[in-house]
Amino acid sequence: MPLYEYYCEPCNGIFEALRSIRVASEPSPCPVCSREGKRVMPTSFAAFTFRDGYPRRIPDRGTYWHLGKEVKNLITGPVRPNEHPEVNKPEPAPKPAKGDLNAERERRRLERQQKQIEAKEQQAAAAAYEARVKKRPPQLDV
Repeated sequence: MPLYEYYCEPCNGIFEALRSIRVASEPSPCPVCSREGKRVMPTSFAAFTFRDGYPRRIPDRGTYWHLGKEVKNLITGPVRPNEHPEVNKPEPAPKPAKGDLNAERERRRLERQQKQIEAKEQQAAAAAYEARVKKRPPQLDV
């Protein structure tokens, strides 16, 4: 049976009564003074609807709740128990400081310089080897 609200003028009070739809518009006896009260429009309204299998209060803002915190999306995919990606956000990687960036740039510059020096040494060694090979007298095979 639906719940209706009634107003009692002598008591100046509002009360609720469970009544069938057929007799809802007829006056109802006041629980305080037993006089008849007139039906009024509801002063409060609480309703629920179901969305995605969960009861939702109307008006629905389209959000969900996870362990007492409001989140925009339901959990999808594998996550650790009692954790939600929106609530338990992973900490971002720390940004390197300006001094760290300069040190990294200097390290790379020194590595390139070292590779160039090694390449020149290899070329010089190859040139020296070729010069030694050309100066050697030809060997006879016996």
